Amino acid sequence: MAREFPHVPFERYVDDVIVHCVSEQQARRLREAIAQRLEECGGLRLHPTKTRIVYCKTSRRHGRHGQVSFDFLGFTFKPRPAKAKDGTMSTTFTPAISTDAATSIRAQIRDLRLHRRTNLTFEELAKVINPLASSWVAYYGKFNPWATLNVLYHIDRYLVRWARRKFKHLRRAPARAYRTLAKIKRSRPGLFAHWRAAVTIRVRTARTG
Repeated sequence: MAREFPHVPFERYVDDVIVHCVSEQQARRLREAIAQRLEECGGLRLHPTKTRIVYCKTSRRHGRHGQVSFDFLGFTFKPRPAKAKDGTMSTTFTPAISTDAATSIRAQIRDLRLHRRTNLTFEELAKVINPLASSWVAYYGKFNPWATLNVLYHIDRYLVRWARRKFKHLRRAPARAYRTLAKIKRSRPGLFAHWRAAVTIRVRTARTG
């Protein structure tokens, strides 16, 4: 890339590469050149299904293409609605947590079996989940943080199940258990990492809105 296409920006992580082209013609030419170079490097090949030309569609780009999204490092990049400061809506090409990453997070939350740890206090549950939740917020929350928090609210469902197992008066009252959790969240918003992140985002939105 540095020798043959010095003015074309690209990102690489291990064997995943994104190349930014200004036209479909340039993208096709680059794909052929990269495939040829890989073949020269020990017979390597581009992945037949993962290697795609994607059209980064926005309000300023009105073209049509079969592929308008891609995944990279746990994020899905695709056209998304966005609201400008003056209230007008537009379409931007931005990242947010991918479906695969969200599924993986939910599986990790499930594997913690929080609802069965009735020997722990609410504060001790926070110590169990916060190291993981903090890392998820720090990484996936950099782009479209509300999408990440919607995944992390899966934790709250397990907290409700935990409360219903631990306290007899909540065992047959799921609605009451959810109200109890909501009350705790209002009074102690910093207890869990994803609660704390939600407050931070609201404050940031209020200041910039």
